[in-house]
Order: sequence, then structure tokens, then C-alpha cells
Amino acid sequence: MTIATADLFDERGEALDSLALQLHDLGGQVAFDGAIRTVRCHRDNALVKEILATPGDGAVLVVDGGGSLESALVGDLIAASAVRNGWAGIIVHGAVRDRAALATLPLGVKALGSNPRKSAKDGRGEVDVTVVIAGVSFRPGAHVWADADGILVER
Repeated sequence: MTIATADLFDERGEALDSLALQLHDLGGQVAFDGAIRTVRCHRDNALVKEILATPGDGAVLVVDGGGSLESALVGDLIAASAVRNGWAGIIVHGAVRDRAALATLPLGVKALGSNPRKSAKDGRGEVDVTVVIAGVSFRPGAHVWADADGILVER
């Protein structure tokens, strides 16, 4: 059972960072948490697809797309792969697509917005590196909690 982020912050505030950036809840699961894995990429989702096709073991993939809304980094096929492979959620500092389909999947998906344009598939980017989004560090292996109130990350 996922604990509410507000309650968690009340309990452990000093040990947590709160992401002030407002992301949309786009998956079928609003509340989710897990160990962090990361991908840093810009308008190229090949690494996102590759990582989500591996066993997730309840982890959350944080995708730093640099805040670009020019093309989607996650769509319904990649998200369905994440579900099949046991991922708890995906947090995208960028765009997704196939919003209606994403909303039906038992997966947490938070993103800046959507764009029907697909991204490149060249495999450019970095995997399992610390990414900083709106001043908050997402370190591989640290824990992240997300719900309708927002996102908390252990320091």
C-alpha cells in the first residue's frame, strides 16, 4: 500500500525533497512508489524503451527529457511493456502520447504534457545517472513516492 505523500512529508520532511514542478497524472495508477532508475535523453526514446523492456521489480523510471514537449518519450506500447515487466511508474520531464490508452494501464505515469509526435530512436542519452529536475536530484537507487499531491524523493 502506498502512503500518501502529504503524510510521508509530515513524518519525514527533512529527509525528503519535494518536486515543485507540476506534472499531469496520465496513467491508470495515480499513486505509486519505488526505487529510482533514470534515463537522460532529448527527443530520443530508444533507451527508455530498452530499460522498460527489462524487469522493473517495482521500480520507477525517471526520464529527464529536458522539459521538451516537442516529441513524446513514452507512448502506449512502451508503457504496456513497462506493465508487463513489473515497473511501478514512469515520471517524464517531457511529453508522452497516447493519453487515452495510458489512462487504462495499471501504471503510474506523470509527465509535463503530451504530443502525438514520436521521438527519434537513435539510442542517444545516459542511463542510471543522477538527473536534476526543477532543483530536485533523482539518484538511481533512491526511493520516490508519487500521488495526486505530487512527488517526494529521498535525499
